[in-house]
Amino acid sequence: MHVILLERVSKLGQMGEVVDVKPGYARNFLLPQGKALSASKANIEAFEGRKAQLEAQNLETKKEAEAMSEKLNGQQFIVIRSASDAGALYGSVTTRDAAEAATEAGFTVDRKQVVLSAPIKELGVHDVTVILHPEVEATIQLNVARSPEEAELQASGKSIQELAAEEEAAADFEIAELFDDIGSAASDDEALAETVEAVIEDGAADEDTTTGA
Repeated sequence: MHVILLERVSKLGQMGEVVDVKPGYARNFLLPQGKALSASKANIEAFEGRKAQLEAQNLETKKEAEAMSEKLNGQQFIVIRSASDAGALYGSVTTRDAAEAATEAGFTVDRKQVVLSAPIKELGVHDVTVILHPEVEATIQLNVARSPEEAELQASGKSIQELAAEEEAAADFEIAELFDDIGSAASDDEALAETVEAVIEDGAADEDTTTGA
């Protein structure tokens, strides 16, 4: 099916180009989203009559998108989720989650603008693309953690594996200290027992000496 594009569409073409697409893609996405018109003679003529207006509108929205991109690009948003000790999420973080996290922070982002390069199914800091305009996009980060404290540590550059290793090392250190304390206490008890035994022996020796006299 041939359509005329009313705006730039990634991997498809620029505004004003007539391109051949699958009928389902045109009917389900391009036409209802207002991104294209069927390339009939009447529509092509109508587009030529509106071209200057469409280009002006596109330029205005592009400027607005660029201003938004400057504010949004590089922002990091926290998403709290349950996960296993190994960092695997019980579920996944979706485009809706990303949009809601950005919106809660004061940015107007729709889930349809969010693009995930791969499903987010583990803890960590993940890069996510936000399409603000056909020619403008921003990259944000989702800090997926089990708690705000864990998110803060991840934001400092530590991975869940490093955090787990540190926790394990801390636990091992505590256990080692506990055994040292127990060993020290046992040594003290043994020394005390030896002292008591020596006193008893000395007392017995003195009694034998007195009796012999």
